[in-house]
Amino acid sequence: MNKINLLTAIFFLSIVALVGFLSQLMDYEAKSNKPLPILTPCDVNPDLYDSSLKKKCLRHEIKNFNLIDQLSREVNEELIKNKIVIADFFFVSCGSICPIMTNQLERVHKKYKHNKNIIILSHTVWPEQDTPEVLLKYANLHNASHNSWRFLTGDKKEIYRLARKEYLVAPEINDTNYNHGGEADFVHTQNIVLVDQKQRIRGFYNGTDSADISRLIKDIPLLIKD
Repeated sequence: MNKINLLTAIFFLSIVALVGFLSQLMDYEAKSNKPLPILTPCDVNPDLYDSSLKKKCLRHEIKNFNLIDQLSREVNEELIKNKIVIADFFFVSCGSICPIMTNQLERVHKKYKHNKNIIILSHTVWPEQDTPEVLLKYANLHNASHNSWRFLTGDKKEIYRLARKEYLVAPEINDTNYNHGGEADFVHTQNIVLVDQKQRIRGFYNGTDSADISRLIKDIPLLIKD
């Protein structure tokens, strides 16, 4: 093969390689920009939420609630209208998964705390202990902006209803005391929930897995585009 033919062959192979690379890049970008699913109870493991919602495959939204944040401000459904919500359930004195989850949420908060249309709601599952004063110290410990990261307390039955029937992250237990947020009832979950501006669930993430929280951070802009 003479020099001209060799150069022609190299040029041709380079073009083929470039086209292949661009095709893969476009395919990756298309997958990356794929809309997030709109989830209903039918899309979630039925062992992870209240049985009254089983086989309900129609539109599911986060509905009315009334709680108190770390500054003793009332927080209800009006706060989350037209906002992207990241929600979790924890308690301050937890020594296992909660510190990991909260540290991971700090990453999310640091990235999006200046966006007024994104809010984190961290619900304590031990409201008897986690008063607004306790939550305020905890919020400050984790560098929380008090408007964009709300640590919520209030009526235990209300919080547990939210976990089981709204956010779909906690199973019911076949015992009257447990089912109704009684003294023996206790919710413990590592799931973090992404909710869109129409109060629809768009994703679940393992709050103890840094890679999964990185996925959450990347998914949020997909809702901003919606």
